Order: sequence, then structure tokens, then C-alpha cells
Amino acid sequence: MDSIWTQRKSGKIDSRLNDARDPFDKDYARIVHSASFRRLQGKTQILNLGDSDFYRTRLTHSLEVEQIASGLVKQLRMKLAREDHPIQDWLPPDNLVRTLGLAHDLGHPPFGHGGEVALNYCMRDNGGFEGNGQTLRILSRLEAYSSNNGTDLTRRTLLGLLKYPVSFSAASSKQLRPALHSHTTAVSLIDTKASKPPKAYMDTEHDIVEWLIEPFSASDRAAFTAVTSKPGKHGKAKHKTFDCSIMDIADDIAYGVHDLEDAIALGLITEKQFRAGISETVCASFLDEQAERHSEKIGNDAYEDMVNCLFGSKRKMYISMLVSHFITNIEVVSHEDLHHPLLKYRLRIKEPQAHFLEALKQFVAQKVILSPQVQHLEFKGQKMVISVFEVFASNPETFLPEDARIRWLESDKDSRVICDYIAGMTDSFLLKTYDRLFSPRMGSVFDRL
Repeated sequence: MDSIWTQRKSGKIDSRLNDARDPFDKDYARIVHSASFRRLQGKTQILNLGDSDFYRTRLTHSLEVEQIASGLVKQLRMKLAREDHPIQDWLPPDNLVRTLGLAHDLGHPPFGHGGEVALNYCMRDNGGFEGNGQTLRILSRLEAYSSNNGTDLTRRTLLGLLKYPVSFSAASSKQLRPALHSHTTAVSLIDTKASKPPKAYMDTEHDIVEWLIEPFSASDRAAFTAVTSKPGKHGKAKHKTFDCSIMDIADDIAYGVHDLEDAIALGLITEKQFRAGISETVCASFLDEQAERHSEKIGNDAYEDMVNCLFGSKRKMYISMLVSHFITNIEVVSHEDLHHPLLKYRLRIKEPQAHFLEALKQFVAQKVILSPQVQHLEFKGQKMVISVFEVFASNPETFLPEDARIRWLESDKDSRVICDYIAGMTDSFLLKTYDRLFSPRMGSVFDRL
């Protein structure tokens, strides 16, 4: 592989004596040993921490995305071995795709998307906030591995994590400016719809992105960073790298299948709701596949067998079968407005399997994420994030802990430092900070800040 893809922005060359690891091995190690990765164990996936010790956190979700992404690459190798496809020479090595799986959620703040919307509101006059963009910021600037380049990962690894290659300012709609809700009087609430950020990287990392796409031709760079816009909505990125598409599909599978498993296991989705939301027609591709492979076990009604197993003692077996169904039904598509193989080709799930997975994702969103049980807690987390931010921003020199205060002063008192500090908190640490600031009987001078 051309060494340009294993270059690091610092310019440093991997040259430790007797070290058999390649650059992507070292990228993987830097993620595993980073503070941001450890903090994922204390961040919400869907359900709030403390409700149960069973369900997935951001950490266990990331481990599952890593495993599924590795499976997708193995499936691709087997599939493309029978074809003479141009992408074959560009398939990512296992250590690279595993790194993408582990690192893809590092930038998500406490309390999930509620925290993301809250921080975007808080940063409305200072460049905004977006969780995927924060991942790039953490890895390229904030992690303590190096003084100026974060974890200093290779170019190809960072490109694979650049899920939305458009800047915040380019994607932002002038009609959607973060604001307070206009229909409340007794309490101040943010307008969640108006305060939702565009999917983009923050402008503070523009130089990083410019370095990442430097090897591509001028026409490829222009097409790759193009924005699709619609009136009254934020713009959207049109493209992502081939490596990123693998990680993205693995993320979708983990979300649609494994988060469904959590919801069923914890009784948040009933069998009646599942039957109403995921009909036999929607999952026909999966049912036909199982009927063909296991006719002697399933009998004449594959749908009844699936539902009974998902809501019975064989749930884990069927969850595994669903993951396998999506992994084994993939294809590579091309985008003719791009030329470099890493940009031109994209992995996707075939139809009708893609329709089935989308139905699972929408079902989980409607029945779990958008349920009052989850939304009440997300709202409370959102309010706590804003409250803590505004206290710190009111007098950073007094309220920020020493290391963050020094960074704030060195940055010419940039509020982005406050945002970085809060975005890096776990759910429980944000809650403790809120209690220390606002709860009369909580907090001590001996608390570790």
C-alpha cells in the first residue's frame, strides 16, 4: 500500500527498533489505550446508565461494531476473490477496520443525542457541536498521546472515521439556528428541532480535513466534500470513503439488531408491538433464507418461529442469525463522479435486506428512543448539560478544574475548551458535577474534579 495512506500529520515515522507492528496495529493500540475509549463504558447508548447492568453502553456497542465490521471485510474478501473487482486491492486490513469500529463513537457526549443537541445550543455562537465531528477533534487534537496531534493516527484511519466530510459552516442552514422554545413561559427550554446540529466536522478541524484529502485529485476533493442542500434543512454530505462505508454498515447492523435485543430483553418492546411493527412481509428475505436452510427445524412457519425465539429462550441464537443475514447480503457500488478507488466505491446492504434493516432501526427508534420513558431522561440529561456549561462559561477561571483552565487560557479564552471538557464527561461524572453545583446537600471540597 502506498505509504501516503500510513502517513501521520505530525510527519513522524514508525521506526521503533524490533517492533513488528505495522502502522494500523499502532493506530488500534492508540485507540484501546486512550482515555476517550475508556470513557465509553460510562456513556449512554440508548438507555440510561444505572437502569440495569445488562444493556449496552457506548463501549460494548463499539466492540460489537468492531466485530461486525471485521465480519463484513472477511465476507468481502471471499466474495471478491471470485471477481476481478478494482476495489479488491484496496480492501482495508483487519487491524484498520477494527480500529474504525472501536473509535467511531468517541466524540459522543454524555446523555447521547440529547447531550449533543444541548452542546450545539451552548456553542451556537462559537462554531456549534456535532458528535462525529468531535470524534475527529479528539483523535487529531485533544488526546494526550502527542502535544499537538492527538492520537496522531494514520491518514487512512482518520479518513475512515470522517463520516461526514463537510464543514459545519457549509452544512448549516440559516433557517435552523439553535434557540429557546417559544411556547414556554415558566421554564426555559431549548427548541430541540432548531438546535439539532448538521452532520459535519467542526470548522476548527478544517486544516485536518484538508491534510486528509490532499492525496486526491482536485476534482475528487471537490466532489467528495460537496454538500446536498434542501430549503429549511441542514445540508448533507454526499460521500464517504469505502472504509467508512464498512464501519457505517456495521454501526447500522449493531443498532438495528443488538439494540432491538436490549429492548426485548428489558421488556421495552412487547411481542404484540413487534408483530405490528415488523410484519412477515418486511422480513421476508430473512424468513425465506431460514426456511431454505433449516426447514427441518422451522417447519412451515418461519415467522412464528422467529417471533417465538426472539421473545423466548433462543433470542441470542436468532440475534446472531439476523446479524449473519445482513453481513452475507452485501454489495459494492460505484459513484461515477469520483475516481480514486477509496472514494469511488461504497459498500451497501442489498435489497430487500436493506429495507428490513431500516425497518428494524425505525422500529427501535419509535418504540424505544422516542418513547416517553427514554425522552424524559434524555430531556433531563440535556438540561443538566446546558446548566453545567453555562455555569462554567459564566466564569471559567473560577469553575474550570486546573488542567481545563490552563487550556482555556492558552486558547485565548475559547469556549471550545469548555465544550471539549463537558463533551468528554461520562454520564455519571456530568451528573455528579451538576449535583455539586446545584444540589444543596451534595458535593465536598475533597471531590476529585
